[in-house]
Amino acid sequence: MEKPKYVQGSINWRDLTTYKADELREFYQSVAGWTSQGLDMKDGENAYQDYVMKDAKGNSVAGICHSRGANTGVPPQWVAYISVENVDESVENALKLGGKLLKEYKSKEGTLFYAMIEDPAGAVFALAKI
Repeated sequence: MEKPKYVQGSINWRDLTTYKADELREFYQSVAGWTSQGLDMKDGENAYQDYVMKDAKGNSVAGICHSRGANTGVPPQWVAYISVENVDESVENALKLGGKLLKEYKSKEGTLFYAMIEDPAGAVFALAKI
């Protein structure tokens, strides 16, 4: 199956980061009719699972993530991931316009893969090349 190409500026993913991932996984399964698939994660040497949530057709629609590991320090909230061609450039523009860089994740090559930004009004979103 060919990986979908996302359009510049589209919201291509959403994650719910929370201290109650297991509980909220069950909540959204019941309320939205989603099913879940475990996603192996690590926090140092400690393994745990986040969840990929799927719709009735089996399409991945969202993630429910523990506030640990890569998400340490991220407050409980839904985070929209906006597709951009150049994450470094988009982060630079966000900072010039009053945004704050909260977290960044680099590829093995050292370029930004995605970054969490707080906009000037305090809303949090992510910029990603996905």
